Amino acid sequence: MTTPLEVTDSTLGAQPEAALTGLGRKAIQGRSLGQIAWMRLKRDKVAVAGGIFIVALVIIAISALLVDRVFGWIHPNQFNPDLINGETLSPKGTFGGMSWSHPLGAEPVNGRDILTRVYAGSWISLLIAFAATLLSVTIGTVMGVVAGFFGGWVDAIISRAMDVFLAFPLLVFAIALAGVVPDKAFGLEGDGLRIVLLIFVIGFFNWPYIGRIVRGQTLSLREREFVDAARSLGARGPYILFRELLPNLMAPILVYSTLLIPTNILFVAALSFLGVGIHPPTATWGGMLSEAVRFYNLPHFMLWPGLAIFITVLAFNLFGDGLRDALDPRSR
Repeated sequence: MTTPLEVTDSTLGAQPEAALTGLGRKAIQGRSLGQIAWMRLKRDKVAVAGGIFIVALVIIAISALLVDRVFGWIHPNQFNPDLINGETLSPKGTFGGMSWSHPLGAEPVNGRDILTRVYAGSWISLLIAFAATLLSVTIGTVMGVVAGFFGGWVDAIISRAMDVFLAFPLLVFAIALAGVVPDKAFGLEGDGLRIVLLIFVIGFFNWPYIGRIVRGQTLSLREREFVDAARSLGARGPYILFRELLPNLMAPILVYSTLLIPTNILFVAALSFLGVGIHPPTATWGGMLSEAVRFYNLPHFMLWPGLAIFITVLAFNLFGDGLRDALDPRSR
């Protein structure tokens, strides 16, 4: 028979560190909100795949800008008449003239390489989408925070301005403005002028969407205890806005930004498709789709730029959904 374990005062008074003997005494480390969100995001394999594709796409777009406009190593507008059948004006061979030298085939009539044009058109779409999103997010965040925090007549003026912008027919205005702006203005010309114009139109007239989201979040946060504590310690309005409220608004701002970028990519493609975006012969995904409409019997011409837009928008949407779930798990 075993004797009962004798309990002594030294056992009862043992320090917590004594229980960790043999376990290496590894210290328990706390995790920040950012670390917790990153752990949740890593578990979402679909969102991670979307994020990896976005990073790869950004690298591709930057390299396309360098090799196309900076170094001139590729020639997306080069005609290849030897690839075209003189009778039908369609690419020679099967599947739109696909070969080792032209993996995605060639365009009808002129024989321009489709892979080169899809590659060269990536940087324009992403540049306009990212810059326009940055502009609209900046304006919307500032206006939303100011309206939600101060309230009163400030909130009334900003809210009515949001209503006016939201009622604006953006597509019609973009078509009209792009049609009347000359080829040279504000010290810019050519593609540079068109890019700046599209960034301004898309970014400046889209800020009320994120402005309303930020305003609603600010109305909720300004009544929280940490804001009252900051006021009791003598903090003024600018300090509370930028040191207390804005850090707590970063989660919805980041999520909405990732969902706004694909919307802007589609809008840029739509303007190019309507002929009021970047003027040809500059390669853009929307412009390639517009040119492919005339050749409905050659589906490969429309397939590749349409697939590029589809996969890009899908990747941003998947990553945005995963980021939303990681930053706000209660929304799932």
